[in-house]
Amino acid sequence: MTRLQGTYTLLVTPFKDDLSLDEEGLRVLVQRQVKADVHGIAPLGVTGENSLLSEQEIIRIMEIIVEEVNGRCKVIPDTCTSSIDTTLERIKLYDKIGSDYVSVFVPFLVLPKEDGIISFYEKIADDSKLPILIHNSPGRVVVNLSPEGVAHLARHPNIAGIKEGVKGLDHLAKIIYLTKDEDFSVFTGKDTTLYPLLSFGGHGNFAVAGNIVPEVMKNIFEYHAHGEDEKARELHYSYYDLFEGLRSETNPIPAKEALNMMGLPGGYLRPPLTRLSEQKREKLKKILKNRKLV
Repeated sequence: MTRLQGTYTLLVTPFKDDLSLDEEGLRVLVQRQVKADVHGIAPLGVTGENSLLSEQEIIRIMEIIVEEVNGRCKVIPDTCTSSIDTTLERIKLYDKIGSDYVSVFVPFLVLPKEDGIISFYEKIADDSKLPILIHNSPGRVVVNLSPEGVAHLARHPNIAGIKEGVKGLDHLAKIIYLTKDEDFSVFTGKDTTLYPLLSFGGHGNFAVAGNIVPEVMKNIFEYHAHGEDEKARELHYSYYDLFEGLRSETNPIPAKEALNMMGLPGGYLRPPLTRLSEQKREKLKKILKNRKLV
């Protein structure tokens, strides 16, 4: 298995004003990513409002994305499922449509112990035709997979890496240290920690900011990969306030607001998500204006 690396845009799902799926808007967003030459698109995570979609909508979203991408970048959807059987069914669906990898959340709501989390991933990886990325996000699922647990799973031949939602650099650094001898990729799920992660041996990120500035996220990675670290650091500093602004309220609320401000089809949010608050909207608009994005 070739080691996965780069930046992958955590794509939003655009909805029309009647809250139905905006298929044409989705095509516009995907083509924008492809034209930016991103390493990949990661739909149907929390950024894509997965838990608020029907199964038929999930199928249609995947069909559109795979059709529009047409092999030009990787497609790595999230399962957003918690049981083994449901997760494997979702993986079979993604495989049939044409995914390259699949991201699998640490099980949520049931509050498993670490041995249960490890067993969950091992059983999924044993039966999945797609390579698995662990998605650790204690802010969403409450439980946290330890670096030692990640290192144990990194030895499985069908577990390709981790999308890590913990942004503490000591946590990330320990995962990299413990898995350095494995064919295993360590990604951060936060835009603010992409550059620091790369600096001590990580492999990229899954980027909310990729919706807004896909070229920037790609270039931070590419500059670092080609030894132009000063350019990578400069981009990191230049866009740091945007990275923070896109997390000022629950993801994907600010990202959709930013896309709409830019005249792109970010679309509406499905309840119970609500629009970005007025004060934060004005702050985000100022950040976008300073970058000449609006």
